[in-house]
Amino acid sequence: MKKRSIALILCLCFMFCAAAPVMADGGVAEGEARAVIGADLTDEQTAQVYDMFGVERGSVRELTVTNAEEREYLDGLVDSSIIGTNSISCIYVEILPEGEGLQIQTQNLTWCTQEMFINALVTAGIDNAKIIVAAPFEVSGTAALTGIYKAYEDISGQELDEIAKLVSTQELVITGELADEIGSYDAVTIVNEIKLILDETREMSDEEIKSEIEVIATQYGITLKDSQLDQLVTLCRALEKMNSDELREKVEYVQNTIKRLAEAQEKVSGIAETVKSIVNSIGDFIDKIISFFKGS
Repeated sequence: MKKRSIALILCLCFMFCAAAPVMADGGVAEGEARAVIGADLTDEQTAQVYDMFGVERGSVRELTVTNAEEREYLDGLVDSSIIGTNSISCIYVEILPEGEGLQIQTQNLTWCTQEMFINALVTAGIDNAKIIVAAPFEVSGTAALTGIYKAYEDISGQELDEIAKLVSTQELVITGELADEIGSYDAVTIVNEIKLILDETREMSDEEIKSEIEVIATQYGITLKDSQLDQLVTLCRALEKMNSDELREKVEYVQNTIKRLAEAQEKVSGIAETVKSIVNSIGDFIDKIISFFKGS
């Protein structure tokens, strides 16, 4: 009887551990992955997205995200026409070892960049993950955060802080609108600089915050419009609801990650230009040979 009781306890312990992939230290289990598919995709489009993920359908747990779920976080932040009525964006999330940081890949996104996602996700409390955001055709990508939240929460078995999710969505949208004017890197940098002074802004009026943001922007050679300053003040007030010490700690990591991304993009761009130059040179050489023989 005693042996049977011990066996039953061990069995229950095993079932409990298997049910939630959360490690003993409270972290998320390394290697766990989820795919989140937009509810309005066809089977053919879903297969196309899995090709972009580089995984076989059925090899990871699949979740679905609806347009109604996406609107929970986006309504009031972006124009309804941008959100649309269909859920198209798809997500693949895989948990990486501690210290690996965020690895973001995007495909067919016209608005949201890797830098913007990294900044917003760190605000939401997500780290050490490989994340692919993809769609079968071009979309803005604004709704993708909802799918990422859903995947991460399903893996961890724990809900992310609701305020953090709302603020990070607001951050993504405002940074994106700012990036349209000054570029993604500068937009993210200014937002991060604001995160460093939240202890001070809590004691400031909106006008004082605007002046402070103008000083920050000037340091980067950027002139902001009144409407952009208003948006950044709104974001600043939202960020003030969060733990300023934690946000400050994350800024350096985010800036270093974004800097590496920018350097990698410049390198790829440089290689592309070199290849283009070589191809053009070869083309000119061939044209000269053809002209020579035609002339003879």
